[in-house]
Amino acid sequence: MLLPLAALVTLLTAPGTSPAPKLVPLDAGGKDYLRVLAGPPETVTMTSGLVVLAPGKSVGKHSTETKEEIVIVLEGRGEMRITGSGVLSLSGGTAAYCPPRTEHDVVNTGAGPLRYVYVTATALSGSGAH
Repeated sequence: MLLPLAALVTLLTAPGTSPAPKLVPLDAGGKDYLRVLAGPPETVTMTSGLVVLAPGKSVGKHSTETKEEIVIVLEGRGEMRITGSGVLSLSGGTAAYCPPRTEHDVVNTGAGPLRYVYVTATALSGSGAH
């Protein structure tokens, strides 16, 4: 028996359920952002999204606080600018890691769109201990 999508979403996010395998098409439909994984209860700790930055644009300086982050570049050129640690050059087929409690920004330095998937996961408790 096939469930309607609304019923499946309700089942997957109902309290007490465990995360389930899923497939998410990476098509932002012309938008600059697509949520891929929304975090608990959909996952154990991970969140992720597809980002499309136009030339010259950035996501804005931010910190993932107690989460670590990986940026997997699908297309384009850019930089991950890490406060106090320099710049990581990004291009299609590369991945950049950012540790917890690190302020950073991702900037499109190329002539075309910068498309990447980011994944964050809890790495530290709120107190800073592993």
